[in-house]
Amino acid sequence: MNRPDVVEALPRMVVDPPGVPAACRGRLTEHARWQWRPADGGDPATHVEQFLADHGLHPTDQSRPARPHPHGICGAALYVSAAAGAVLAGGAPGAPNPADLPEVAVVVYEHTDPPTHHRLPPPPWWHGPWTESWSPRQHAEAVTAIRRAIGHGDVYQVNLVGHASAPYTGDPLPALTRLGHLPGARYGGVLTGPGWAIGCASPETLIELRHRTLTTRPIKGTRPATTAGRVDLLTSAKERAEHIMIVDLERNDLARVARTGSVRVDDLFAVRRWCDLWQAESTIRADIADGLGLADLLRAVCPGGSVTGAPKLAALDHIAALEPVGRGAGMGALGWVGPDHLDLGLTIRTAAVDGTAVHVWAGGGITWDSDPDAEVAEAAAKTTPVRAALT
Repeated sequence: MNRPDVVEALPRMVVDPPGVPAACRGRLTEHARWQWRPADGGDPATHVEQFLADHGLHPTDQSRPARPHPHGICGAALYVSAAAGAVLAGGAPGAPNPADLPEVAVVVYEHTDPPTHHRLPPPPWWHGPWTESWSPRQHAEAVTAIRRAIGHGDVYQVNLVGHASAPYTGDPLPALTRLGHLPGARYGGVLTGPGWAIGCASPETLIELRHRTLTTRPIKGTRPATTAGRVDLLTSAKERAEHIMIVDLERNDLARVARTGSVRVDDLFAVRRWCDLWQAESTIRADIADGLGLADLLRAVCPGGSVTGAPKLAALDHIAALEPVGRGAGMGALGWVGPDHLDLGLTIRTAAVDGTAVHVWAGGGITWDSDPDAEVAEAAAKTTPVRAALT
């Protein structure tokens, strides 16, 4: 399909990817791009590291002084899907991607002057009814299957994710930009490619690297943003146990790429707001190991522990067996790579469009104490603001 009113004709407006520095907003023009799909073969992490290095971007080698790039390169957007992250971790990639977009994309940008000419109004945006990847009953049955696996000792926790899609017409970029402006969207922004676009409103840091310090901020635990909801989240033994389990997993992930003995938890179970939800977040930091490359860093942290489970590889096996549709742009990594830093968000609260449909994903972590109906309701609460922003 190649109508003038679908994503193939994009971009019609200036869009900024998540994590772009404030000084670069509205000034980016694409300099080079590399994309990867499983049929391409090879090791995507190694290719990403080499592609960025070829353009003067060495985010993990912070011994290099930051200098202006001779060709005006200011940085790059980096996207790694959940399926690609599973491949990097040596786990099951899961069901096929329901959206027609790559599993890895790197876009190198240089600066340009902000456009001064007036653009024509974009074609009106409209999307049709949502089609769910599973019914509430099927979702609840999957929760029960995970509880059964926990009872057998196969896993301690597994994150289950559902998908929905809707046909659309018009220009999706204004809607995706609205999504990125939702309150609490630490990684709000849009990444576009030939025939596809991703809009992100994620509040969660997968991995940040600045001044030789690695930081991850896992989010686990959700309640309505009311006074009672906040008290309930803070006093829930189930949510705290689930959260601490993922904190331990993330500490172990960072320890693989950190200086020995440097991993620490700076903030544990802090309650923060995203739209009309309270969420529990912790902050884990470590000093980066000498000689660490970007490829090894991606292999250590992708896919994020808060959207997989513990142990991670066993959780990936159960995800692949139970989720009927691939995670696509959801539950992956998306952010900015600069000459002297890296900042990737976890693509929760994220939507993607291809040539025919808009796609969204939402889910939650399942433990032995999970109530199937409550887990279905929690996933619906997480996706409601995303769908509303796209309407």
